[in-house]
Amino acid sequence: MQIPSHTALWFLPFVVPVCLMVVHSDLRGMRIHNWCVDLLAAIFVVVGLVAMPTWSAYGWQLLHLPIGIALGFLFYAGGAVGAGDAKFVGAAAPFVALGDLRLVAILFTMTLLAGFATHRLAKYTALRQLAPEWKSWSVGSKFPMGLCLGGTLVIYLMLGVLYGR
Repeated sequence: MQIPSHTALWFLPFVVPVCLMVVHSDLRGMRIHNWCVDLLAAIFVVVGLVAMPTWSAYGWQLLHLPIGIALGFLFYAGGAVGAGDAKFVGAAAPFVALGDLRLVAILFTMTLLAGFATHRLAKYTALRQLAPEWKSWSVGSKFPMGLCLGGTLVIYLMLGVLYGR
């Protein structure tokens, strides 16, 4: 992995609560709050000053933010994801080292498959009664992508702590 282990370790305790909130709010209300996305970006901007190994690495990683937002909104414009998902991708992009992009794509694919299967299993079984008020149960074919996006970022940072350079 290209992300330095100490960098992932710095980010992880700040990112996990935000990602948990994103997962919960998307499952409960099919919405990713703007303040969660803003907080995630702010975490990179502030914690990144200490966590990133060099100023140039910090700058290049920070450049991922507008690129991630642009890509996210292309997917949104194409109808592939919701607006909150697009904004989350942009805010999460600076945390991912460019050399780890392929790994993150694989992690996201695995997380998406597992998340979709788990959500649908819970939706059509008695597990649904654990949170009967969640909007994600009753929105037809739509899926709370925040479940997988937040999970992917947390798993990536955890792997970075364990296997980063």
